[in-house]
Amino acid sequence: MKAHTKATQESLNPEEALTILKEGNQRFIKNLRSNRNLLEMVNETRDGQWPFAVVLSCIDSRTSAELIFDQGLGDIFSARVAGNVVNEDILGSMEYAVKYAGSKLVLVLGHTKCGAVTSACKNVKDGNITALLHKIKPAIEKASKTTQAPSDDPEFIEKVAELNVFEAMDEIRERSTIIDGLEKEGKIKVVGAVYDVETGEVTFYED
Repeated sequence: MKAHTKATQESLNPEEALTILKEGNQRFIKNLRSNRNLLEMVNETRDGQWPFAVVLSCIDSRTSAELIFDQGLGDIFSARVAGNVVNEDILGSMEYAVKYAGSKLVLVLGHTKCGAVTSACKNVKDGNITALLHKIKPAIEKASKTTQAPSDDPEFIEKVAELNVFEAMDEIRERSTIIDGLEKEGKIKVVGAVYDVETGEVTFYED
């Protein structure tokens, strides 16, 4: 499989970009990875890159977007931060990806058994971790209104992880006029998803 070129990137619409990730995850969970010559892809991308999507995911060592979506060098931008939360630098990176580098899809990828979400639910406070976990509080507050489970219950924590994805999607649209505008024009799409660390499968949320 070859690296994306400007022509292949420009030929994609947002729905097609999403389909590529969905199909890649299906290959991943079936252990049918595409045949790639990574060194050849290094050569193919030496003069430029044409990623079709930008993925915001957690730093969790089990959630490498390139692996779980079976993508190669130059295929996707990968922004990673504990709890897949949104901040100014993440937003700026995403804006660059869609406005200047031509990406057609913004994907927020949460995951099950997230350490950051678990720590936020347990109200952990320690150094700079405190400010980071505070960004997950809106999802905790929403989860508290829809479930009676205690905040340290696994069911509650997984609900927070899911809601945290939607919170990030909303924040991206609200804080980035660039991304919001491009999505309203139909040039890009903002999508959420949750990766199951037990099965390797990704559940997508397109609304």
